[in-house]
Amino acid sequence: MIQVTLYYLDQTGDADDVRSALNSLQEQIPHELLEIDVSADAALRERYGDRVPVVEVGSYTLNSPFSEVELQVALGAARDSASRTEAAGAVTSEAWGIRLNRGVRFFTRHWLAAFSLIVFLYAGLPFLAPTLMKVGATGPARVIYTLYSPFCHQFAFRSFFLYGPQVVYPRELAGTDLVSYGEATGKDEQDVIAARRYVGDETVGYKTALCERDIGIYVGILIAGLVYGIIRNRRSVKPLPLKFWFLLGIVPIALDGGTQLISQLGFFPFPPRESPPLLRTATGFLFGAMNVWMAYPHVDQAMIDTNKTTSTKLAVAEQRAKHISEPSK
Repeated sequence: MIQVTLYYLDQTGDADDVRSALNSLQEQIPHELLEIDVSADAALRERYGDRVPVVEVGSYTLNSPFSEVELQVALGAARDSASRTEAAGAVTSEAWGIRLNRGVRFFTRHWLAAFSLIVFLYAGLPFLAPTLMKVGATGPARVIYTLYSPFCHQFAFRSFFLYGPQVVYPRELAGTDLVSYGEATGKDEQDVIAARRYVGDETVGYKTALCERDIGIYVGILIAGLVYGIIRNRRSVKPLPLKFWFLLGIVPIALDGGTQLISQLGFFPFPPRESPPLLRTATGFLFGAMNVWMAYPHVDQAMIDTNKTTSTKLAVAEQRAKHISEPSK
């Protein structure tokens, strides 16, 4: 419904004729009337006093004197303008809804590629840090180390190294044939704070921003996700049963990490042990891969269902938008 504003002076009777004309047009062109007595305000009286009665409707203004025909034309024009604006707003709203549904439908079709890209970037960025250190861009490299520090302990003796003679420098306790972290750096292998802060140098290389086990986890997620994407296009893939997920994904990493932790606490009569790099990476890889085979089939089915629902909503929205826009053509 359009709004009509009538400005009048209470000393004049011309406003009665305007009210009567508006009342006669109410059924033909429904409107809401707002009356303002300009004598009650000096600023309004100065602006409208010599022109009253004045009718404002939409972008149209009628100054006295005007005929009932002119009033009818102004009301009709304001009504048509409001209808076009309302239709345009409806079309715009439908257009945004269509874009949103198309975006959701696109994501449901390509969610695996999106997930894999995110994992690739997350697992790949830690390898950029040592590369930046190597070329002398220490500032950006430190930013990467800092960004990943809340998510990983970043101990140098449990991390990969690039641009050095070895890819890992485990503790001597790990029992490998590699040069140990202590030998390579001259640092105390029990000083975990120093090991966290140490990023490397030109002699030993520079460490990645994620440790060996975390790299294994995300590489496992990435590779298993890519394999899942190939297989699911050929046949239906069922989720890995929880018992196998637990046995293959949880038990190895829990035993490896748990026994290492318990043995080094000093509270139990067990000889201390340090998990070697290969075992640490392998258990992380298994954990990541098993999570994919347990979770991705469920996600895939949810995306299929969402795609069907969204496609239906999109078809309805497109038809509605077409119907709304037709009258304005």
